[in-house]
Amino acid sequence: MIEILTPAELDRARETGALVGTILQAMKERATVGVNLLDIDKWTKQMIEDAGAVSCYVDYAPSFGRGPFGHYICTAVNDAVLHGLPHDYALRDGDLLTLDLAVTLRGISADAAISFVVGETQAPEDLAMIDATERALAAGIAAARPKARIGDISRAIGTVLRGAGYPINLEFGGHGIGSTMHQDPHIANDGRPGRGYILRPGLLLAIEPWVMADTDELVTDDDGWTLRSATGARTAHTEHTIAITEKGAEILTLPRG
Repeated sequence: MIEILTPAELDRARETGALVGTILQAMKERATVGVNLLDIDKWTKQMIEDAGAVSCYVDYAPSFGRGPFGHYICTAVNDAVLHGLPHDYALRDGDLLTLDLAVTLRGISADAAISFVVGETQAPEDLAMIDATERALAAGIAAARPKARIGDISRAIGTVLRGAGYPINLEFGGHGIGSTMHQDPHIANDGRPGRGYILRPGLLLAIEPWVMADTDELVTDDDGWTLRSATGARTAHTEHTIAITEKGAEILTLPRG
């Protein structure tokens, strides 16, 4: 299913996106050394409920997970990169943490992710990997304009990631979003320009470059959800929900203020 939002629905999408961005920023500020991942999940739940929103994750049960997910935010640490199931773990200095969040507010969903290093020990290779995903995201967003194609976004992302020296996994990537979290079209993190669905104003897309330092192979944790690098290498993941407008892409998942 591919949805094209009306102007009124797009206004609601802006509200949802701002909420997602604001919660992620608040959790980043709280994610200090010694903080437990389960506390981050608890605080996220409270912020979602206080806003009158609904989690896209807690009842999520796709074919690739051991569902339902049962938590409110994905917390992926170090070699974990996607679908990180919150568990009893206290953050340590130098941990590379990815927070991924999707909520629905007034019938419209938004999805975003951030990666950052916890504490004072900031390894240059970790910062470079995070920077590569952020630059790839910016390139993908710049390519997202009316009459462009999904393949143009994919190629823009892949050019940055490959140029930075990272292998690219094509199994998981970005996606359409709207009244539900995951919709068509799929947005691979590399691809051929001029191919795929033609972008139209009113389309919402969640664009999400992610990499593992030295592999494109994933393994699934014993929890049935958390995806890790097969080599134990560190990982990074950055995501925004955007709206295609007549003027280009509008980023919806920036924090308020």
